[in-house]
Amino acid sequence: MIKTQDGLRKPTIFEAFCYFVLSLLINATGNGLTVAANMGSSMWTASAANIAHDFNFSIAWVLVIYGASQILINIALTRQIDLPRILGNVVFISFFGPFVSLFKTFFIALGVPQLPIVAVIFLDILGIFLVGIAVSIYQRLNLILHPGDEMTNILRFRYFNGNAKLAQWVNFSIPAAVMLLLVISFHQLVAVNIGTAVALLFQGTIINYADQYVFPSLTHRL
Repeated sequence: MIKTQDGLRKPTIFEAFCYFVLSLLINATGNGLTVAANMGSSMWTASAANIAHDFNFSIAWVLVIYGASQILINIALTRQIDLPRILGNVVFISFFGPFVSLFKTFFIALGVPQLPIVAVIFLDILGIFLVGIAVSIYQRLNLILHPGDEMTNILRFRYFNGNAKLAQWVNFSIPAAVMLLLVISFHQLVAVNIGTAVALLFQGTIINYADQYVFPSLTHRL
């Protein structure tokens, strides 16, 4: 919804399209930065990387399986099968990976991995912040979501009274538990660094602040 002087109104098709495309660009830029910097990314990505490493699987397939699992969890949380939203989840999963890969290739070509370590860490954390801002925008639109972000939205508004930080921590508890089991079983951990810690501790807070200060007239369409 869009705040106006007269109250709330639905965004026009053009407005919704612009917000959504912008959020995808910001998200792909942020994820591309974290992957190119290789200093840690979100919990789900790190968890998928560990499964792929320990079992010699393709991380692309692990992420697809994770996405399908998140869809099933969302069905359990909402206790309903919403086919249009599930189709939107599948579309998001199918196209977002290549989009991120394009930005990753772009930032690697720019030489991000060869920058001084302080600059690489800064860019990695910047990527985490950009992801949080993007998630805030398309969660407020609530049109087509990645199933992991939809899970956070469901937890936030159905179970935790709008608390994005708590919802994000509960969401991240699943990949954290997977990584803990893998560490116990295989005695190694990959793809976890400062960016992972920043995402775990602050991504919910970033989403909260972005809700207030990034396009504040755009409110949640529940």
